[in-house]
Amino acid sequence: MAAPKKGRSASAQSRPGRSLALILIAIVALTGGMFLSGHTTPRLGIDLAGGTSITLTAKNEPGQPNAINKTNMDTAVDIMNRRVNGLGVSEAEVQTQGDKNIIVNIPKGTNSEQAREQVGTTAKLYFRPVLATEVSGADASASPSPSTSSSASSSPSSSASEEATDKATSATPSATATSQGRAVTDALKADSTPSATSSGSASAEASASPSASASVDAATAKLQAEYTALDCTDKAARATAGDGAKPSDSTVACGQNSGGQWQKYVLGPAAVSGTDIKSAAARFDTQGAAGWKVTMDFTSGGSKKFAEITGQLAQNTTPQNQFAIVLDGEVVSDPYVSQALTGGSAEISGTFDQTEAQDLANMLKYGALPLTFTESSVTTVTAALGGEQLHAGLIAGAIGLALVVIYLVVYYRGLSLIAIASLLVSAALTYVIMSLLGPAIGFALNLPAVCGAIVAIGITADSFIVFFERIRDEIREGRSLRPAVERAWPRARRTILVSDFVSFLAAAVLFIVTVGKVQGFAFTLGLTTLLDVVVVFFFTKPLMTILARKQFFASGHTWSGLDPKRLGAKPPLRRTRRPSAPVDTKEA
Repeated sequence: MAAPKKGRSASAQSRPGRSLALILIAIVALTGGMFLSGHTTPRLGIDLAGGTSITLTAKNEPGQPNAINKTNMDTAVDIMNRRVNGLGVSEAEVQTQGDKNIIVNIPKGTNSEQAREQVGTTAKLYFRPVLATEVSGADASASPSPSTSSSASSSPSSSASEEATDKATSATPSATATSQGRAVTDALKADSTPSATSSGSASAEASASPSASASVDAATAKLQAEYTALDCTDKAARATAGDGAKPSDSTVACGQNSGGQWQKYVLGPAAVSGTDIKSAAARFDTQGAAGWKVTMDFTSGGSKKFAEITGQLAQNTTPQNQFAIVLDGEVVSDPYVSQALTGGSAEISGTFDQTEAQDLANMLKYGALPLTFTESSVTTVTAALGGEQLHAGLIAGAIGLALVVIYLVVYYRGLSLIAIASLLVSAALTYVIMSLLGPAIGFALNLPAVCGAIVAIGITADSFIVFFERIRDEIREGRSLRPAVERAWPRARRTILVSDFVSFLAAAVLFIVTVGKVQGFAFTLGLTTLLDVVVVFFFTKPLMTILARKQFFASGHTWSGLDPKRLGAKPPLRRTRRPSAPVDTKEA
């Protein structure tokens, strides 16, 4: 029988206690870190803790067929993350799914309706000149309320002040009526002349062909028809008003005034966009009676545009000395202008409460989404249902573990003690690391992740079985336990590494090519596979080496699981000496 190799391997064999001490120190250190961090349980996912899952699907805008791409999707995810974090929902998850979908998971304890409005709102903000406006639909015949139009003027700090809405998503537009006949047509035609636009010129108008004039007339007639037919008291009509209009087009829109009446508008091309806003914040006016307001600072380019449009509007008469602040197609405010505003900042004030002001500032501050999204599905999991699913998952894991333990005890007897101890060490490491990964990288234990942990029980037990069977093979060859353990280890180690490598590779591929909850399964499977290698190398093998020196195992006790008779072992191998060469003797 070959003797164990000298050197490094011999030292490892003679001092297995070092490996055991190392892994026990690691467990103690990780457990201490878990308690010090205050996160003593794994963070649970939506399906276990309860919450809301929202699926948003991107759609192409007219004229932008290739807008849905990886860059824009990643930008949208980043903006949505910042918006949700702005609500204080630090545990929300925002991630892409496929090429067009974004999944937003919001845990319980959060206002899901508020979060839904925040993450999915495109927040496309435009400042458009008002060409015509009047009370819409049934509200028009209710009571012609006096003008409630707000104003825009320079404040002492040179900022523009726009009296705005009593709600973050509704307006205080003026009640100034404009007939739907010739006045609207004249306003639209005026908007297409050089005096009404910043891009036109007298020479361009003089050289316009009759066909171009006909095209303008057709567009004007179409827009007038849309304005005439628009009933802003109809929710469906409000939702589709101005659909497909580009920033450079005139359009129609709806808004709600302070009296609760819906008004309809004809608006000119956008003069300032949301990208021209540098920052926005919700502030409480402690010196005046304005209450909560939203302040905006423009970029250098935005300041010039804002000064230009307010300068042009100040020369007109009502309602064409007004501009509308349009957020996602709805008029938020329509202040009138009496002078050019060159301060580079503006205020939207009115009867906001704190939440409404912060919501509006949040959307403006974090920018407009590069894509338009529709809400494909919303799934709400109650805390009770999540608790039931967690309970069911834990029961399934307990049953799986119990079956593995029963099998090990029946088939391996005393060796099952080593396997059970190794499973407990692996479970402790898995639990502690999952608890630490929650606050560290946002890992959340969902139901698929629990399934991955259950599958890992079998993977870990398989490693023990490979090692034990190699030891039994050596005993069947007639070797005693201690040399059998050392000879079996290199062969078992190779098999264990190959098996775990395949499992880890499968988990890695699954994690990369999938999204959402399936990634939880892949992540847990990969993590537990790595821990299996650590446990087998630093706990199972050293513990087996130590116990092989104990009489109970070394003597092959019936309940040790290593009884040579039960294994059908051959007679013990013995060392044999080579016959010495014959020596010639001569008689003296």
